[in-house]
Amino acid sequence: MFRLTFIFFSIFLSSEAFSWWMWTPGDSVDDSTQLLMVQGYHPDQPVPFSHKLHANDRNISCEYCHNAARRSTSAGIPPLNTCMGCHKVVNTDAEPIQYITEKYEKNEPIEWVKVHDLPDFVRFSHQVHVLAKGENGENLLQCESCHGPVKTMAAVEQWAPLQMGWCIDCHNQEKIPARDGKPAVPNASVSCNVCHY
Repeated sequence: MFRLTFIFFSIFLSSEAFSWWMWTPGDSVDDSTQLLMVQGYHPDQPVPFSHKLHANDRNISCEYCHNAARRSTSAGIPPLNTCMGCHKVVNTDAEPIQYITEKYEKNEPIEWVKVHDLPDFVRFSHQVHVLAKGENGENLLQCESCHGPVKTMAAVEQWAPLQMGWCIDCHNQEKIPARDGKPAVPNASVSCNVCHY
């Protein structure tokens, strides 16, 4: 009996079923089976922050809170003083705002759970993507290009797979079409060292 149990668990531990159970967003660049596990990932957060309320209903720009996106690899989590800029006077009786105020007064950070994660061997820069320009100087990408309709999300979830094949598809799209005998210019290189350095 022990031998059969051991064989069963050995097979299970090496199976895809177990790898799905152990897998979390950003742990793999496999575009096949992992897709079902990442899209829609939305962990519970310490504060029920609504992007819909702030970005859509109040029309606050993404980069007002995530202002590091245009000058850093990381978009950054806004510091509590950004929140308190409004919430010293807005909706101060609400329980989540009282929690934020308490953390702010104690000079303690809120420990948000990361929704979008990439493997450690991938180097991604928000700055490069936010500042990417097309042929006429227009922005090639918006925050929604990768993060989806965040402005309509009460709770942020991972919208895109953020897997290697998905990124390569975007890099290969034509920024400038072929014309006058010149080849098309893609959005970005797909050379390995662009993302893995």
